[in-house]
Amino acid sequence: MKLKLSACLMLFSLLVFSQENYTISGTVKDDANGELVFGASVFLENTSVGGITNAYGFYSLTAPKGTYNIMVSYLGYTTIKQEVVLDANQSLVFELKEDTTSLDEVVITAEESEKANIRDPQMGVSLIKSATIKQIPAVLGEVDVVKSIQMLPGVTNNGEGSNGFNVRGGAVDQNLVLLDEAIIFNESHLFGFFSVFNADVIKDVKLYKGNIPANYGGRVSSVLDIRQKDGNSKDFELNGGIGLISSRLSAEGPLFKSKGSFILAGRSSYAHLFLKLADQDNTAYFYDFNAKGSYEINQNNRLYLSGYFGRDVLNFDDAFANSYGNTTFNLRWNHVFNDKLFSNLSFIYGDYNYQIEIGFIGLDWTSSIKNMNAKYDFKYYLSNKTTIDFGASAIHYNFNPGDVKPIDEDSSINEFILDKKRALEAGLYANVEHKLSDKLNVQAGLRFSMFNRLGGQPIATYTNDQPVVYNADLGIYEEGTKTGDVDYDKSESIANFSNFEPRLGLAYQLSENSSVKLGYSRVAQYLHLLSNTANATPLDVWTPSGSFIDPQMANQYSAGYFKELVDGKFSIETEVYYKTVDNRIDYIDGSNLIANNNIETQILQGESRAYGLEFLFRKNKGKFTGWLAYTLSKSEQKTPGGNAGGPGINKGDWYNTPFDRTHDISLTGSYKLTDKWSFSGNFIFQTGRPVTYPVGQYEYEGLSIAVYDQRNANRLPSYNRLDLAATFKPNRKPDARWKGEWVFSIYNAYNRKNAASISFGQNLETGVNEATRTAIFGIVPSVTYNFKF
Repeated sequence: MKLKLSACLMLFSLLVFSQENYTISGTVKDDANGELVFGASVFLENTSVGGITNAYGFYSLTAPKGTYNIMVSYLGYTTIKQEVVLDANQSLVFELKEDTTSLDEVVITAEESEKANIRDPQMGVSLIKSATIKQIPAVLGEVDVVKSIQMLPGVTNNGEGSNGFNVRGGAVDQNLVLLDEAIIFNESHLFGFFSVFNADVIKDVKLYKGNIPANYGGRVSSVLDIRQKDGNSKDFELNGGIGLISSRLSAEGPLFKSKGSFILAGRSSYAHLFLKLADQDNTAYFYDFNAKGSYEINQNNRLYLSGYFGRDVLNFDDAFANSYGNTTFNLRWNHVFNDKLFSNLSFIYGDYNYQIEIGFIGLDWTSSIKNMNAKYDFKYYLSNKTTIDFGASAIHYNFNPGDVKPIDEDSSINEFILDKKRALEAGLYANVEHKLSDKLNVQAGLRFSMFNRLGGQPIATYTNDQPVVYNADLGIYEEGTKTGDVDYDKSESIANFSNFEPRLGLAYQLSENSSVKLGYSRVAQYLHLLSNTANATPLDVWTPSGSFIDPQMANQYSAGYFKELVDGKFSIETEVYYKTVDNRIDYIDGSNLIANNNIETQILQGESRAYGLEFLFRKNKGKFTGWLAYTLSKSEQKTPGGNAGGPGINKGDWYNTPFDRTHDISLTGSYKLTDKWSFSGNFIFQTGRPVTYPVGQYEYEGLSIAVYDQRNANRLPSYNRLDLAATFKPNRKPDARWKGEWVFSIYNAYNRKNAASISFGQNLETGVNEATRTAIFGIVPSVTYNFKF
């Protein structure tokens, strides 16, 4: 018996030894420029062992001892196949070469690996490559990241000339926009005509609109994560473009004997110069500057330093002047502890500020938001079935709502300073992705967020703790009766909040080419954008949660079906979602938000809900590529009177948010005719934006006064537009350093006069109320010359 037991133990030991596991780890780079590749597929042939490179090109695979063929692939590049003898842990760096025999392809996909989109439990996420963005026609010839994502299902805007974007019925302030991890509070130039993101320096764009991963927090609708290029670490390179109203130039190259790299880019508009030639004093232009450097200390340590500075300047005949912009810096340290543990430590600074001068009243107003952010993220490759992400972050905010002073001695404005506000937001998170079986993958995450509204300012008190009260006699909401102030030192806390934010995603693979997914996320948002206009403007004020303003809390449920057809040539993605948001701000009728030190007297908090169906059909390969996106959705809000009493806004009933779009259709396509000529176009149709029209009028002292009923019960006319572009690449030698192309584009090809707004007023001659329709753009042709050296 003992002999049998010994034999069994020996056999078991041999089996364990024979199954000894080893790990292959390393990075994947672009052979042409040394850029780290995010989303490359790395797997062992004829096994289930595989993975995707992270945002810094790192991968890790673990398998039993043996001889394998390792396969490394990425869309548009030649697949690498290399034999490896796995008898010890080893590090391998792969450099992918562009597949020059393949046709140019326009692709939007959840992950660059075709099968990863089927198996990945992450929902509501889209990755857009820089090459895709550059092929989409844009207004005035300037390619645009923000306008590109608006071609995706579930993403809209508030019309031409509007800032920002809206995701799944959410407001602009509910989107977290990151540029190399730094927060961008206003992503628009010239009030939405351009975005602050220069496509020449963008590596990739990732939009999360559904099950937001646990490492992100602070916004309840979406995360737009934009990463800049690291710079060419092999050769010096110039890129640029010359357009009718703006131009750009970027330079990149190696540093420290190719152990590092840099990229510098500048961009500016100059349409205002033509106004000067026409003897007009009006000015409207922007400029921005991007910079990034990297240095590889050794195989396990890499440093990055990146920054952005942008500015808009507007001046209208010295009667109105406005200047605003973003400044960001980020110092990052990538460290590989071992073949299974990867980390990224970041120190980030951000500043969004603006200044307004109104000449005819003598007003000079400056405001800013500064933030300091430290975050430490880890990724642990526990096994081929399990990966764990975890980390912590802390952000310190300094809000300066406004310093107001007179422009000159003749001004009627008195100098005053609005109360500055400070806050600290922190978060801890962990996220686990585990392969339960060959068909079922699960992703479970938990974020614990904390928010401390710091002291250093007085906080008003009100009778019955009511900053807003309902006047039943007049049927309106009014400011509450202020009873005094409570002074808080900087060492004191005004208010504290904390929340657990669970996230869950499931993916069940029905077949090799199809799957169904389920997702849930709970997200807290502690900052609020105060704006009682349909579109966000540089005048809008951000404020933190505090004594009278609770954080927004969102719960989103989603389900989807994903299928690939004809070996990935076509694909279908369908998702349904239902989202609720508690403590959503809305404004009492006649609210005054400008230079108001007690903003709580102008607002009520309610709830919102949004639900819809999203459909995306893509053609990924061939001479013609593109996608069709359709969204059927509803976005509503309800704001009862609450502690203020009264019926609330819109009698406490549900009403359309300004971001509600019943139907949203976008069609994008690109066709490569020859090596010289390619063509692209996009068509957009949207249900008109909700607005409030008058339902009647009455006369008072000879004036005709409009009467309004339900909020947002009417709509602007439907929005539709067709854009076209043609790209011509002249003859050039294959080995020529200088490469150029001409891009001819037509924005709004059939000259549709889309209504940006409809206003109502009294005709002073006839005394009759009348409607005035305002359109921003008609047809806009443009030409741009792009070059690379």
